[in-house]
Amino acid sequence: MMPGYAFKMVLGVLLWLTAPGVTVSGQVKEEDPGPPDNMEEYRRNYEERIGQTHIAGVYIPATLEEALSELIKLSPPEALDTFRMASEEEVVRKLFFSLGRWIIYHWGFYEGSRLSHHLRNMGIYHPDDMARVIMVCLHRRLNARPLALEEQIAAIQERIRLEEEERRKQAKVLHEERRPASERER
Repeated sequence: MMPGYAFKMVLGVLLWLTAPGVTVSGQVKEEDPGPPDNMEEYRRNYEERIGQTHIAGVYIPATLEEALSELIKLSPPEALDTFRMASEEEVVRKLFFSLGRWIIYHWGFYEGSRLSHHLRNMGIYHPDDMARVIMVCLHRRLNARPLALEEQIAAIQERIRLEEEERRKQAKVLHEERRPASERER
C-alpha cells in the first residue's frame, strides 16, 4: 500500500497538474471553443489535432514509449518511488481520477491527439482504457517488468465483448411484429 503521506504528496502534485486552466508548465490555457457542431467539423478537427505536437500549450507524446518517458520526466522522483512501490491495481484504483484524468484531458484523448490516434491504431479505443494502459505500463516500466501490451489489449477487448453480450441479454424488446409467411417470401 502507498504510505499515507507519500500518497497525499503524489495526489497533491497531480491535483496541481489538473487545476482548471493551467498547463504542465503553469501557463494559462486558451479558451476552449467548445464541441464541434457536426460530424464533418469533428473529423476536420480530429485530423488537424492528430498532427499537432502541442495542444493548448501541452506537449503531446507520439507513442506509448514517449508517453512513459514524458510522465517520468514530469514527475518528482519521490512520487515515482511511491508509484513504483504500490501494487499495479492500487495505482490504477487510487490514481485513475487524478493522474488518469490528467492524461485523458491534457493529452487530448476525447477530441483526438497524435497519442490517442496511436493508441486507437493499437486497438485501444476508449479514453479511460487508454489512460489505464498508460498507467499500468508506467508501473511496469518503473518495476522493470514487461509491458505485456498485447495481453492488456486482449483483456480490454474481452471485457468489452462480455459487456456487450450482457447488454444484449438484458435488452428488452419494445415492440415485436411478425409478418405472415407469405409476406416474408416476397
